[in-house]
Amino acid sequence: MSGSASVPATSGAVAWGTPAARWMLTATVLGSGMAFLDSTVVTVALPAVQEDLDTGLSGLQWIVNGYMVTLSALILLSGSLSDRFGRVRLFMAGVAVFALASALCTFAPTLEWLIAGRVVQGVGGALLTPGSLAILQAGFREQDRARAIGAWSGLTGVASAVGPFVGGWLVQIGDWRLIFLINLPIAAAVLAIAWFKVPESRDAQAPRRLDYPGALLGVVALGGITYALIQWGAVGGTPAVWTGVVVGVLSLGAFLAVEARTANPMLPLGIFSSTPFSVTNAATVLIYGSLGPLLFLLVIHLQEVGGYSPVAAGAASLPITLLMLALSARSGKLAARIGPRPQLVAGPLLLAAGFVLLSRLGPDAPYLTGVLPGVLLVALGLSTTVAPLTATVLASVSERHAGLASGVNNTFARAAQLIGVAAVPVLAGIGGSGSQGSGSGAASAEIAQGFGPAMLILAGLCVLASLCALALPRGRMPEAAEAAERGAMAEEASAVAPRADDQPLRFCGVAGPPLRSCPGSTAGEISDGRGPGAPSS
Repeated sequence: MSGSASVPATSGAVAWGTPAARWMLTATVLGSGMAFLDSTVVTVALPAVQEDLDTGLSGLQWIVNGYMVTLSALILLSGSLSDRFGRVRLFMAGVAVFALASALCTFAPTLEWLIAGRVVQGVGGALLTPGSLAILQAGFREQDRARAIGAWSGLTGVASAVGPFVGGWLVQIGDWRLIFLINLPIAAAVLAIAWFKVPESRDAQAPRRLDYPGALLGVVALGGITYALIQWGAVGGTPAVWTGVVVGVLSLGAFLAVEARTANPMLPLGIFSSTPFSVTNAATVLIYGSLGPLLFLLVIHLQEVGGYSPVAAGAASLPITLLMLALSARSGKLAARIGPRPQLVAGPLLLAAGFVLLSRLGPDAPYLTGVLPGVLLVALGLSTTVAPLTATVLASVSERHAGLASGVNNTFARAAQLIGVAAVPVLAGIGGSGSQGSGSGAASAEIAQGFGPAMLILAGLCVLASLCALALPRGRMPEAAEAAERGAMAEEASAVAPRADDQPLRFCGVAGPPLRSCPGSTAGEISDGRGPGAPSS
């Protein structure tokens, strides 16, 4: 059951400033903010988890990627589920699953139980995140939707920004388990509000048959490939690792075959017939494939090698969030005037320069002169890149496929972060025997030795992204002004799948809080205000 049992279903009837509006915004902000907060606090707590559960780097990679596997593979399907079964109902289900998984993480006696909890958290996150914005778009009056979604974007952005401080503080004053325990009272409040105060909405024309085989194959493919990459760094090319490779690759092939033949695919392959769309998604994979490993490795390096406290290590990347919030809207407007190509060429090069600076970090590097310059260049690179990236994704397809385009791009970004966290440490020589059960000293030495090469690998990925952008047409793309205006960045992302009536749920941008509602959107369409570029665990 959902809130529809207590509150009648409605569509576009809630006015800004009313008690109903406040309840709806409170539930969606708290629910999404819980997931966004958790994604940032977990990374800060990784060294404490490593010491408590006596695990190596491969175990830490699974703590991050266990969440990302299910989130990446299921977030597109969950949008269709919410259309069919009710957005509040799926949102509440996601919150409940996330809370139960958080309890499992809190009391996990071993690493294996913690990873299992993170996998289930990914399922909950995939269910609740698209639903939160869909509830706002469907519930508020058309003239109030932009204001409501803008408030949601700002408030949930605050949750992501304070995450490193909260996580570091909880680790320092108590125990890493507190970062999961705080989710339980938040989830209880969200469920109570949603049940009694939030009106239900659904799409009467949603498909009866959903792409469950595609979702299952996506999980198996991502899981198999991720397992092989992580375990290769820990134990080498064992039979189990090669089995993961085979299972992952075969499942990926089966996934593509299913998506090509099913009536309502999660990932319609025909959309890649647009060259700009394909090029932009290739750049997305390279850029976010570098961002994920950066956020994973930097906080570990600062604590294990640099001697930073959890709070200081978590705050080290805060300039990325602040500059993206401040500059991305301006970057989108610039892309609308000159076209996205110049920024998509220059932005990744700024990222690469930042990674090169960070590659020189030593054990005693001070923050202001050692860490901050590289972090600022990374922040400027992302601020330059993300909004025009969104504009190009949306301008590369017809308007009626904007939701599909943004959802696909979002999924590619998350999957790239997942694979990056698994693969880059292996390529840099981090995660072998030195970090698997050999003591914190050996692990710290291995991280110190491999961090520089890892940053140079990430710089290379960004240079490749810049080269990809050269394949884009010069000048403004069709509809790019509209798309860029909707592309300001605000941390974490969410995505939903298209509807069966071939009028997909529309997004105002994969990567930012909308400055207004999507043109022509109706109560059943979603104007997404967040993007894939957020730090995500």
